[in-house]
Amino acid sequence: MCFRGSHTVRVPLSVQVGLLLALVTALMSVVGFFLKHRGAVAAPPVQWRRPWASTVALFRSPVYTLGCVVATTSWGFHVAALGLAPISLVQTVIAGGLVLVTMVGDRVFGHAVSRREWIGVGLTAAGLAFLAATLEGTAGSAHADYGDAELLVSVGAAAALGLVLAARGRGGPVLAVSAGLLWAASDVTIKALSGKAGELGLGVVIHPFAAVIVVLSLVGLLVSARSLQLGPVVPVIALTSATANGLTIAAGPAVFREPLPAGHAALLVRLAAFALVITAAALTPPPLRSTA
Repeated sequence: MCFRGSHTVRVPLSVQVGLLLALVTALMSVVGFFLKHRGAVAAPPVQWRRPWASTVALFRSPVYTLGCVVATTSWGFHVAALGLAPISLVQTVIAGGLVLVTMVGDRVFGHAVSRREWIGVGLTAAGLAFLAATLEGTAGSAHADYGDAELLVSVGAAAALGLVLAARGRGGPVLAVSAGLLWAASDVTIKALSGKAGELGLGVVIHPFAAVIVVLSLVGLLVSARSLQLGPVVPVIALTSATANGLTIAAGPAVFREPLPAGHAALLVRLAAFALVITAAALTPPPLRSTA
């Protein structure tokens, strides 16, 4: 529940739980990234022509395996969040959680945090506060309805561009964007499949969408591992997260027909909230920073 003027905006408990799970997802995802980085840099370079051998080599590192366990658990929370809350709100919370890269990196993994990065923390907090002021309507349900054409175009375009960048990219940042695109396509498909859970029950695991999700997730995992090997680690994590979250936030109204806030003022506040979160993602961390 939140307040706007003299009116009380009631947010369903399921949506509140979904947003809480999104926050947990953000934290676990960041920790998983740093653990996977430590394991990936100690493994042989990923080779696209030998995906299975490269994957086995990565998982021989206990630290990388632990990072994948943490990331997979995070993915489970993410799936649950997408099933309970609108995709744009879930991804905005996760995008705001990108500032955790600085805090986890500084306090746990020994990376210094600059003033610019702390500014990103403040911008994200402001963005999420503005977002809370526009929950009415948009947060009324999970909003899993979608247009077939919109879903095909968004998932297909993101996956195709991600694969092209993976095939041609040579640096860590380019491959980070590639992994983000592949995971964004997977997240949008997860949201579409979540809307069928009530109808299909356990049958969702054999739905064609499930196969798309698995393939995109696994390919994205391998591309992400290579991006972490090439580094630098903090910008790579930021680019991967910002790319995935930016596209999935846009998918809310574009694919799943999530309503925009009523009234020009509320719409401007919502757009300002998204802009602040995206700006914070760009500032956190600086793209040219190199971490040992």
